[in-house]
Amino acid sequence: MSIHINQLEIENTKRVQAVKIIPAETGLTVIGGRNNQGKTSVLDAIAWALGGERYRPENPARTGANNPPRLKVTLSNGIMVERSGKNAALKVTDPTGRKAGQQLLNSFVEELALNLPKFMHSTDREKADTLLRIIGVGDRLVSLERQERELYDQRRYIGRQKEQKEHYAASLPEVPGTPERELSAAELIQRQQEILLQNAENQRKRQMLAQLEREYASVQEQIDLLQEQLSVLAQGIETARRDAADLHDESTAALEADLRHIEQINQNVRTNAAKQQAVREAAELDSQYRNLSGEIARVRQQRTDLLSGADLPLPGLAVEEGRLLYHGQPWGNLSGSDQLRVAAAIVRRLNPQCGFVLLDKLEQMDLDTLREFGEWLEREGLQAIATRVSTGAECTIMIEDGLVTAPAGGAGEANKTGWARPQTQTWKAGVF
Repeated sequence: MSIHINQLEIENTKRVQAVKIIPAETGLTVIGGRNNQGKTSVLDAIAWALGGERYRPENPARTGANNPPRLKVTLSNGIMVERSGKNAALKVTDPTGRKAGQQLLNSFVEELALNLPKFMHSTDREKADTLLRIIGVGDRLVSLERQERELYDQRRYIGRQKEQKEHYAASLPEVPGTPERELSAAELIQRQQEILLQNAENQRKRQMLAQLEREYASVQEQIDLLQEQLSVLAQGIETARRDAADLHDESTAALEADLRHIEQINQNVRTNAAKQQAVREAAELDSQYRNLSGEIARVRQQRTDLLSGADLPLPGLAVEEGRLLYHGQPWGNLSGSDQLRVAAAIVRRLNPQCGFVLLDKLEQMDLDTLREFGEWLEREGLQAIATRVSTGAECTIMIEDGLVTAPAGGAGEANKTGWARPQTQTWKAGVF
């Protein structure tokens, strides 16, 4: 069960002369009054009594007081905390009457409950780390955020490369009717020489046919004498005729044209090849970009699932990129009341045994917001002792010149506003 403050008595501490307050068990107890009347001194005294020497005011004794400061806080678990005497020595007594010390108080009094501004003025990263420490998913969330950041940076780099490659591919010209690979002058010349040699061989064969025909005519005249030679020549002629019938000359005009324009053709080939390569690379980068987008979405969903399944101190809290968010808004965008609500909920979860929190300067809240905040505290079973520069009916008690004057506004007015009035009492120094 959470521990609350049942009663506090303060004497000769900072601006306080003598004050005795029994705060509401849960909800909001507002200490009102004008500036420099001792409101904040009450909170400082509670922090000193429960938090130890690190909360000791620089000048704890009230100016002009004849007696040293005296503090007494009675807690709902029966423990009584006192500071008195010249050195304001600490005395902690448990319900059985046994003596204890600061170590016992530290076991259930949350430091930030005494010093809420320490949390509210911390960095975004520190607030987020505090929440993650509470719900126990800090290491896993940091790993997912780092993974998401690395994937995002990689995707952004790939995206820029893809866009550059697409722009480059779009800017390159494309020459129609160009071969797929560059031409070789040596290959063209070799092919030309082969054709010329073939044509020369054809010419030689034609000449051979003419020569054989002439010889045949000559031999015909001497047929009787050269019958045997004529038969051989006839066979040769027949063979030569068959060969000549299948011959045709090839033109070297195309090769000659290619040789004349080889540089331009090869430049066109390189141009088309560069465009095709750029298009292929852009398509590959686009595929990588889409894959990385899917990975980022998967990691973000894991992060969302991780926080969705966590036991958060307050619905709507989240952590993104190392920042604490409430209903999607960063700390700097939250209203003062939402900041107090978030801070109180987180501080409560840090040490569930600590059922109270000290709040200074609640004048930043309007009356409706103040009422809503008080109702939320009651639902949470959380006790808040707060100060507000005001003399209105929203104040639970009024302090003037270090003394409690009376409940603000009167009992009837208090009931209308919805704030419970704790018991209060003033006394002269040393006389209760």
